[in-house]
Amino acid sequence: MSNGNYITTKCIIVDDEPMARDVIKRYIQQMPKLKLMGEFGNAIDATIFLQEHSVDIIFLDIRMPELSGTEFVRSLRTIPKIIFTTAHKEYAHEGFELDVTDYLLKPIRFDRFLRAVNKAFPQKQQEPDSPLLMAGGNKAVASFIYLRVDRKMVKVLLDDILYIESDKDYVKVYTDKGYLITRQTIASVEAMLSDSKFIRVHRSYIVSLSKLKSFTAESVEIGNKELPIGKLYRNVFLKLQGN
Repeated sequence: MSNGNYITTKCIIVDDEPMARDVIKRYIQQMPKLKLMGEFGNAIDATIFLQEHSVDIIFLDIRMPELSGTEFVRSLRTIPKIIFTTAHKEYAHEGFELDVTDYLLKPIRFDRFLRAVNKAFPQKQQEPDSPLLMAGGNKAVASFIYLRVDRKMVKVLLDDILYIESDKDYVKVYTDKGYLITRQTIASVEAMLSDSKFIRVHRSYIVSLSKLKSFTAESVEIGNKELPIGKLYRNVFLKLQGN
């Protein structure tokens, strides 16, 4: 399907977990060349939709009630590109036996999601008007994310983020201008971020590597805030900093 000067890739999401669908939707919203045609909580509803509509990609969970993702793929007469999205790595072998495009393990990071889409259609997602910045000529890095704040999807530039704090069922995203509050887990936000720009230093904190002022083995200084480094995250953080 043509949209302006580029080809739009039509896709659907099939997953029985609403939160998992929300993550994929946010990723799709960051790529204007992807057009979400629908989302479904089970494979049966998706089958009915595909009887009258064609799509280019299906983001598909494997472990679902009534009809599994692999059974769903085998039932299709015309099979589009399939990208499995699942929390169960034991299904990987069965998935690849079906010659799927890629297999994404939850929680899914945005950079990993992007590689899967580019793998499905390597020429479609790399025109100059993409919202993705190309680094080194071949690796794409997201320049922003969308967060749901007060019933709106708010665009947040990654370069503006200082750090992210978990607060029970909410997450606070701090920038130089203040902070935004979104109702989701810190793990789901972490999955949206590039691991080359951000790092988890504590069960409650993610920090921007470019905004670090100083650090010790126990804490990091960022902005005017000192944040603790959790024991479980210390070795990874110090290794990344060359210590």
